[in-house]
Amino acid sequence: MTGEITFDPLLPWPVLAVLGAVVLVAVWLAYWRGLAGWALRLLAGVVIVAALTGPSLRQEERDSLSDIVLLLEDKSASQNLSDRAAQSRAAADALEARLTARPNTEVRRVEVGDGPDNAGTLLLGALNEALAQEPRGRIAGIVAISDGRVHDLDRLPDLPAPMHLLLSGRPEDWDRRLVVDAAPAFGILGEPVTLKFRIEDTGNAPPGLFEVPLEIALDGQDPTRVMVPLGASFELPITLPHGGRNVIQISTPAIEGELTDRNNSALVQINGVRDRLRVLLVSGEPHPGGRTWRNLLKSDSSVDLVHFTILRPPEKQDGVPVAELSLIAFPTRELFLEKIDDFDLIIFDRYQRRGILPSLYLENVARYVRDGGAVLIAAGPDFASAASLFRSPLATVVPARPTARVIERGYRPEVTDLGERHPVTAGLHGEWQGDWGRWLRQIEVEPQEGTVVMSGAEDAPLLILNRVGEGRIALLASDQAWLWARGFEGGGPQLELLRRLAHWMMKEPALEEEVLTASAVGQDMRILRRTLEETVGPVEVTSPSGDTVTLEMRQVAPGQFEAKYKGAEIGLYRLKQGEAETVIGLGPAAPREFEATIATGDVLRPVIDPLRGGVLNLSDGVPRIRDVRAGRPASGRGWIGITPREASETRSVTRIPLLPPWLVLILTLGLILAAWLREGRR
Repeated sequence: MTGEITFDPLLPWPVLAVLGAVVLVAVWLAYWRGLAGWALRLLAGVVIVAALTGPSLRQEERDSLSDIVLLLEDKSASQNLSDRAAQSRAAADALEARLTARPNTEVRRVEVGDGPDNAGTLLLGALNEALAQEPRGRIAGIVAISDGRVHDLDRLPDLPAPMHLLLSGRPEDWDRRLVVDAAPAFGILGEPVTLKFRIEDTGNAPPGLFEVPLEIALDGQDPTRVMVPLGASFELPITLPHGGRNVIQISTPAIEGELTDRNNSALVQINGVRDRLRVLLVSGEPHPGGRTWRNLLKSDSSVDLVHFTILRPPEKQDGVPVAELSLIAFPTRELFLEKIDDFDLIIFDRYQRRGILPSLYLENVARYVRDGGAVLIAAGPDFASAASLFRSPLATVVPARPTARVIERGYRPEVTDLGERHPVTAGLHGEWQGDWGRWLRQIEVEPQEGTVVMSGAEDAPLLILNRVGEGRIALLASDQAWLWARGFEGGGPQLELLRRLAHWMMKEPALEEEVLTASAVGQDMRILRRTLEETVGPVEVTSPSGDTVTLEMRQVAPGQFEAKYKGAEIGLYRLKQGEAETVIGLGPAAPREFEATIATGDVLRPVIDPLRGGVLNLSDGVPRIRDVRAGRPASGRGWIGITPREASETRSVTRIPLLPPWLVLILTLGLILAAWLREGRR
């Protein structure tokens, strides 16, 4: 039972102060005039003013409450290294038993695991949640058992009591890790990209090592081993072999005695892109379609276009030598013999043999295709004539033979069944609302090899694609694509078709017709198989640990099959379906929990130091527990302190008025009457 005097004034305190001053002035006047009852008048005024303050005796009945100690036990992945898990569990059990044995003390034991999405150890977040569930006035202390590697310092709490950190691990612990200092997300094909790394030893590492081996593997191939300096940054130049995603795995072998090898590797994924696309456009004569090709290629800022146009009409024969037709000599020898391999794509638009490009040049173009180049032939009536490109050294790579017939009538281009599965023409109908406009001319050809993806008049082949050696060639058996660009009869997907065609010929990874790809969000993997076949078999997924899982693939669109997989491990996965193979990395090679593994108290110092808590090593034993006053040092050698809070709970409250109205009335009247009698000398 506790009691105290409280006030509940009937008037505001400033008004009461004014009344008190009035009483004093009145009493002083009475005293100055020599009235004998001035003292009794003063007492009467005091009683009235005191009664207006509402004094009362407040009595409370309280029950004492126990002190609460928060015990945070770190059970993240890094706590499973060495014997930390057993060491931490034994210390937590011992501390809980000691605290529970203390009088008037309770323990709240909180387990902290790994955060979601490789967030690391979110110990301070767990502490904030625990503090929110308990009355702050009862928190006597906080003890965290951890390696000190926490990853949510942005959630620093306002602590009501000292916090202590008991470090797991051993003084002799050491670890080797591979750190990625710089890795670009994109790289230009043909130019080296520089990756910056360092290999460093942390903790009580063995002396005498100056160089360590490093293994580099590109897209899951056999690794290459080099020796690199230990503890110093080094730069690794790598030339990307292909466009699209390139997966580079870099690792250093594990050494006996280190805490873990989970941070001995790094997985870098770089997207290979072309810097500039060099295109050579050869127009055999002026015609409306020439402007269409030029506008398409010039609209892409990444394309360097060289346009070679023959302005002499084919029907004009005036005897002027070809070498004297241009004001400035066109560098045909330089373009078609010396610099031809610098071009990514060569387009022959309605070109026919007229002596401008000798057979030697055209033979070099055929060699260029077989060695990995790309040629597109947009055929006009000239392709069906005796001056056709087919009747030149290019015939060895052209996928179809002209029949010499030119179909002069309207028709609507159609995508073939095989074209619905080819990435160049798949889904073209969805790119254009409404019917496609007609084309008015087509060259009849007989396919010799390759894939017919579009047909035209009389179901004759219109667009034929083929691979020759390392290169690619396409034949468009019409010069009427410009009608779609002009909106003839509603137009059509001319821009999308020609864009896809050009990018397929330049080996854009997204337009490969036989390819296995995968994309990942977190640990969820989406596997996509693009093929010209109608069905595909299952895909094999090999995890970083070597386990293999077979997944059935379902068709999601013509020529596209999909499977989904959730990877349980972090690292490099190998995928294989038929002859197609690829690799993909899930998550970082070294999770955040293993980026730094040596126990330290430096990370949590901003939380521990303000209330003078302590950092102690569990390898020295479980510390003793002492009571300390608030503001005093809360830790020392072999001990940690908690602050008793002496909290209580109010069970009942009783208020007793000290000046009830009847008592005020009696006292006031009595004093005033006594003053009157005194002054009347009675």
